[in-house]
Amino acid sequence: MSAWVACRPLPRSLQLSSRLRVTLTFSRPNPSVFTSSRAHLSTTARRHAANPGTTATAKRETVSKLEQEALPWAQYLAIRKAKRRWETAMTIPFTIGGFVGGIIYFGRLEMDPTKPIFNIDPMYVYGFATLACAGLGYLIGPVVGSAIWRMTHRRLMNLIEKRDREFYNHIVKNRGDPAAQSATNPVPDYYGEKIGSIHDYRQWLRDQAKFKRKAYLPED
Repeated sequence: MSAWVACRPLPRSLQLSSRLRVTLTFSRPNPSVFTSSRAHLSTTARRHAANPGTTATAKRETVSKLEQEALPWAQYLAIRKAKRRWETAMTIPFTIGGFVGGIIYFGRLEMDPTKPIFNIDPMYVYGFATLACAGLGYLIGPVVGSAIWRMTHRRLMNLIEKRDREFYNHIVKNRGDPAAQSATNPVPDYYGEKIGSIHDYRQWLRDQAKFKRKAYLPED
C-alpha cells in the first residue's frame, strides 16, 4: 500500500505550484550583478573626476579641427596680398621682355615704304606690333605669377578657394552700385583688390559707405 502511494503521481495543482516556485527561483534577480554594475559606474565616474583634462583635451582637439577646416581671415588676406605681389612681380619682366622681343624681331625685318601693309606704312605697323608684344607680356605675366603662387600653396588651396568665395560674397554685398557713380564720385576699389589686411577691409567698408552717402544723399 505504501509503495503504491509512493508511485502514485502528484495531483495537477501540486505540479503547477512546484513549477511556479522553480520559475520564480530562476527569474529572481541576482543582487551581485547590480552591485558589480554600480561599482563599475562609480569607478568610471571617479576616473573622469580624477582626470578632468581628458574632456578639455577632447574639446581642444575639436576646436583645432574646426580651425584647420577654416583659414583665419588675417592669414587669408595676407596670402591674398602675397598673391597679388607675385602677379605684379611677374608682370614687369614679362612686359619688358615682350617689348624687347618685339623690337628685336620687327627691327630685323626689312621695311619697304613702297609696299604698305594694309595700306599703312610698314614702320607704323611694326611699331604697333612691338607695343602689342609688350601688351601680351603684360597680360601673360599675372597668369604666370598666379600659377607659380598656386604651386607654392598646394596644401592650402582648398581653404583659400573657400575663403575666396566668402570674400567675394562680402565684396558684392557691401560695395556700392556702379550705376550711381559719377566722374567726381567713382566707386572706390570695386573688386577689393587693394585689401590685404583686416585694417584695409575696414577702410574699404568706410570708403564704400562714404560713396553711398555722396551718391544717394543730397549734398548740403
